[in-house]
Amino acid sequence: MFLRNDHGLELGGAPAIPAVPARAPLLSSKSPVSRLADFELAPDLGSQIGSLTWFRGAATCLGLCAVTLLLAPGFETPIYGTIAAPLQGSDWDAARAQAIAPLGKGATTGYRVAATRLVAPLTDTPERPIIESAVKLGSGAALVGVLQRSGVGKGDAGQVGALIGDAVALGDIQPGTMLEMTLGRRSDKSQPRPLEKLAFRAKFDLKLEVSRNGDALALKQIPIAIDRTPLRIQGTIGPSLYRSARAAGAPAKAVEAFIKTLASRVPVSRLGSGCTFDMIVGQARAETGEVQLGKLMYAGVTGCANKVQLLPWESDGKTEWFDGAGRGNKTGMMAMPANGRFSSGFGMRRHPLLGFTRMHKGIDIAAPWGSPVFAATDGVVQFAGRSAGYGNFIKLSHGGAFGTGYGHLSRILVRSGQRVRKGQQIGAIGNTGLSTGPHLHYELYRSGVAVNPRSVSFTSVRQLTGGDLSHFKAKLGAMLAVPVGHGAVKDND
Repeated sequence: MFLRNDHGLELGGAPAIPAVPARAPLLSSKSPVSRLADFELAPDLGSQIGSLTWFRGAATCLGLCAVTLLLAPGFETPIYGTIAAPLQGSDWDAARAQAIAPLGKGATTGYRVAATRLVAPLTDTPERPIIESAVKLGSGAALVGVLQRSGVGKGDAGQVGALIGDAVALGDIQPGTMLEMTLGRRSDKSQPRPLEKLAFRAKFDLKLEVSRNGDALALKQIPIAIDRTPLRIQGTIGPSLYRSARAAGAPAKAVEAFIKTLASRVPVSRLGSGCTFDMIVGQARAETGEVQLGKLMYAGVTGCANKVQLLPWESDGKTEWFDGAGRGNKTGMMAMPANGRFSSGFGMRRHPLLGFTRMHKGIDIAAPWGSPVFAATDGVVQFAGRSAGYGNFIKLSHGGAFGTGYGHLSRILVRSGQRVRKGQQIGAIGNTGLSTGPHLHYELYRSGVAVNPRSVSFTSVRQLTGGDLSHFKAKLGAMLAVPVGHGAVKDND
């Protein structure tokens, strides 16, 4: 057994073996070779500043700069170089074959050589058995042309057009509809491929498929279930009604219509932040996930003093908004019945033809012969025809105690019992009856008595009554029963 001590190795129980002294190094640490290894030609000038090593490095740097300046040709002497001549001919072909050209420049890389004896031409080019493609339809009327340009034969395209035309009007197909087509194998390459299948969304609630059954094509109509529950959105009006409604999930167009409808009844700026807006928008949700939004169906404000309930109601071919009590919008001031100048006012005057003084029950508006005459406001034609000194005369009843009259007309464009709207043309300026020139004699009646048209202005409010009012309230109750669905629809407006 060997043991180690400070003097070397020894056997257990035996005298120690003296250690062999280490051999002295051949070179001393101060030899010239050792000093040359420690020598640094370019010392770091950022350290040992002021030492001999630093000054030696600074001198070396200055010396190198001086040598560079001595070897330089001069600051004003240009250094000439040569530019290789452009490659031409076979040299350019060889370089282009080894280059990578961008697709925008044709990507014409690589060598092109003629066929050798090892190339055997094919007697027939194989074709894919079927071709599946998708085409966007510009308009339904161009369906047959789109099919032909997509590779469908003239006969198949005409047959498809006839089948689809029997199911839905081609003009009703929305532009941008995608047509999914499958073309089959053809027996002769000179003939077009037969149409195996055509499928597309003809309407929001209808999908059409045309498939081949033997030599004939058959049409299959696939109805799509639609849920037409309206979308109702409620929320608190904050600093901005528009932003609050949009944050609640209302579409932008619906919010714009909502604000415009409310503005006809109450100043929107006066709606407090504590009010609650309530809107209902038409919505159609297909079972396939698509959603279509319709028009604004209800506009309301609750929770504050300015309570509003507005619902559209169609009557006489015109849609108006009525409140919960069946009252319509107020009509503004009476419109000017003709474009012209006032030639005679209301009151006592000397008649230009009869020569004596009598009451002039209206005002005269001078205008060129044949100029249009408009209804001053909404009303019903009470009389339209010849009336003594008035000549061709129209009398309108505006509900309540008010009425208007239009005399000396050259033409009458309405009939008795007809309903007219404010600004609608009812006749033309003329010179019929006791008249000295083309003009309009315009009268305004209140409780059957003629009053000065220039001193009286009035507004009228339409009120639903009877069966119309009952149906209106029933529709309003159905709207208010629609459940609230916050953020049910997202739009990209």
